[in-house]
Amino acid sequence: MEKIKNLINEIKKYKSSLYGKDFLLTWDKTADELNVVLLVAEILKAMRNENISPRIFDSGLAISNFRDNSTRTRFSFASACNMLGMAVQDLDETKSQIAHGETVRETANMISFLSDVIGIRDDMFLGKGHTYMLEVAEALDDGYKHNVLPCRPAIVNLQCDIDHPTQAMADLLHLKKYFGSLENLKGKKIAMTWAYSPSYGKPLSVPQGIIGLMTRFGMHVELAHPEGYDLIPDVIELAGKNAKESGGTFNVVKDMNEAFKDADIVYPKSWAPYSVMEKRTKLLLDGNSEGLKSLEKECLANNARYKNWECNPENMKLTKNGNALYMHCLPADISGVSCAEGEVEKNVFEKYRIQTYIEAGFKPYIISAMIMTSLFNNIPQTLEQILERNKGRIIK
Repeated sequence: MEKIKNLINEIKKYKSSLYGKDFLLTWDKTADELNVVLLVAEILKAMRNENISPRIFDSGLAISNFRDNSTRTRFSFASACNMLGMAVQDLDETKSQIAHGETVRETANMISFLSDVIGIRDDMFLGKGHTYMLEVAEALDDGYKHNVLPCRPAIVNLQCDIDHPTQAMADLLHLKKYFGSLENLKGKKIAMTWAYSPSYGKPLSVPQGIIGLMTRFGMHVELAHPEGYDLIPDVIELAGKNAKESGGTFNVVKDMNEAFKDADIVYPKSWAPYSVMEKRTKLLLDGNSEGLKSLEKECLANNARYKNWECNPENMKLTKNGNALYMHCLPADISGVSCAEGEVEKNVFEKYRIQTYIEAGFKPYIISAMIMTSLFNNIPQTLEQILERNKGRIIK
């Protein structure tokens, strides 16, 4: 209890204007606001450990809109909303009137009459996912303005084409706990590297989320990928700007081993080239199935040129004391386990498997924190009220 009280008092040190705002991109938030989200997530996790119920809704609906497949993020969103007291309803677009031409503006209002939060995952189309979230946000603003909606639901980006903020923030909280504090991250080197995968079309949002966030905390961020596997240029520019402002560095290299050298953290993860995602988006929108098959064949052949881009015992020896922290958003392509050749050698993955599970386990609390800070104006007071109530989650 004392630890929780201390964390609540720490929140009071930061200036935040998260209330009434959606959480769409980490770089839209100030450093203070990111700190608040991390602290609220830590408090909610501590409350869970102390059997304290943080349910702040007696009723209410959370809408889960996944336009792409998901395991960790889908269940993390459901867990987060349930923890706060909301029921979760999936929006299955194939079973809604969206299939009959219902507009985004109309859908957003129809699903929001008694809703408090909408979680959206839309990472399939480059240039579309973030734009779609902004369109939903505008529709909700309009509905609330004209008294159609009793409250304006918060939107949480559960992954778009640009950023994966719930993943990046969960990763940051994992690093904070692993190294002891955010202050201890200053000067640490993280290698965000491309890695071989026997599949193609993986979104750019995880590596972009990592370089867009970790460069804000004085870290030495090194992005590595083969020639042609570029990310969105605007995000690369942003990462460089962030690094200069935080006292860290940001470099792009074409060699995995170079990135691994003296790294404190490695994050080997496959993604599709920016130019490929542009082509793929156009083909998907045009319904060009033959073109998609041809593009996939071409991309898989190109991927196969870089099978040596694997996280393995040899390049792990290049890291700081040969013992860098391995990270992954999961599921990883594990050589000899989930595929013949992939992102990470099986013994390396097994060594860090529990750490990757711990990493993933922060996500429900991060999502809960994003929801709470958007919907409640005085976060310290709200958390103190939960403590004073001291209601057990499980009656013993």
